[in-house]
Amino acid sequence: MTNDMTRGNPLKLIISFTIPMFLGNIFQQFYNIADSIIAGQFLGVDALAAIGSTGSLIFFVTGWLNGLSSGFAIYVAQWFGANDYRRMRHYIAMSVYLCVAFTVVMTVGLLIANEPILRLMNAPEELLGDIKWYMEIIYAGLFVTCAYNALSAVLRALGDSKSPLYFLMISAGINVVLDIVFIVLFKMGVEGCGYATVIAQGISALLCFIYILKKFDILKLKKEDFKVSVPVMGRLLALGIPMGLQFSITAIGTIIVQGAINVYGAVYMAGFSAASKIQNIVSTVFIAFGATIATYVGQNRGAGKMDRVKKGVYLTQGMILASSVVLMAIIFFLGKYLILIFVNSDETEVLYAAQVYFDVVVWAYPFLGSIFLYRNALQGMGYGLVPMLGGVFELIARAGIVIWVAGKASFSGVCLSDPAAWVAALIPLVPYYFWIMKKGKATASIAEK
Repeated sequence: MTNDMTRGNPLKLIISFTIPMFLGNIFQQFYNIADSIIAGQFLGVDALAAIGSTGSLIFFVTGWLNGLSSGFAIYVAQWFGANDYRRMRHYIAMSVYLCVAFTVVMTVGLLIANEPILRLMNAPEELLGDIKWYMEIIYAGLFVTCAYNALSAVLRALGDSKSPLYFLMISAGINVVLDIVFIVLFKMGVEGCGYATVIAQGISALLCFIYILKKFDILKLKKEDFKVSVPVMGRLLALGIPMGLQFSITAIGTIIVQGAINVYGAVYMAGFSAASKIQNIVSTVFIAFGATIATYVGQNRGAGKMDRVKKGVYLTQGMILASSVVLMAIIFFLGKYLILIFVNSDETEVLYAAQVYFDVVVWAYPFLGSIFLYRNALQGMGYGLVPMLGGVFELIARAGIVIWVAGKASFSGVCLSDPAAWVAALIPLVPYYFWIMKKGKATASIAEK
């Protein structure tokens, strides 16, 4: 079911769209979290460290695909808001070509470069075999990852955030069942987690595809929609590549941090991994607001309703600040207990490392949430370069902290790289957003343009 966000109460529209997005993000996190929980409980700390250390690398790869498909979907939202469904379908068809091409190149290249990348990340020799095998399975399944991201991005562009949630709920449950079957019953190692993840993602992509075919007549592509248009592909790439790079640049920073963490050994790797998983759940709140504002701004930008854009961003900023306060309290008081999901209580060193991370980062949640607001608002209006620049600022901050503390500070010094990156990312984003709105740019609808 489509959802026209160019009419009606902005607050109600944003909240009703954000809630399914948040729940969907939670279930999407479930893939890697379920792997970590089951590996940590049934295979031990080394397995948790092995899978956990891949988080930043997986984010680098899937973040690129997610950013790319989300960038393409901005045009879908804009043409949907402008009620030009023929052109909307053409943009979707060109996106299909581009997504397939990128996925083929990435799959082949990453499978070849897998071990060299892991060695650059200082992966411990005793864990290298497990990490390498796990990542090969993830890389081989990039087609299903890309398919789900692209299909769900199109649904969200049309205002439907509930259907992707339902499919994720089903596939997340399947992922947990398969983790248990492969590891507990079949006695597989970390590779069992990899197979479970890819199979579950494949199911969610298939369900999305079937649902679109059955329920959305305006999305039924025809032969003429697939007529190659280089200018359209150029416009898609002009927005998709900066968004993909924005995720990847951020991920490069987290890979640098992970490389610094790996030097401290398996115990600190496991503690950092467990804390990062909880941190990722916290981030889903802000990610949901960001995805919502991208769709909301995209549709209203397409209709030329910039006053609604301003109001929507203002209301979302208030909700992000309120959410930050609640999340800060939860992590401050309950963070140490949440880590017990991943490890037993007798793993005191792992618990200590996780608590150190929380103590360092918890104060910066309002900055983290604001990144998603202003970055996605700018992307929804069709601006990709400055949001990517925010990612560059993140990378510089993370790398700077790691270089500064290398060999001179404790584990907590490396953890400081996250809040430093969140603050730095806002330096280009916030001024540019307010400059755009003050100038009153792009007040005409995209159709009139």
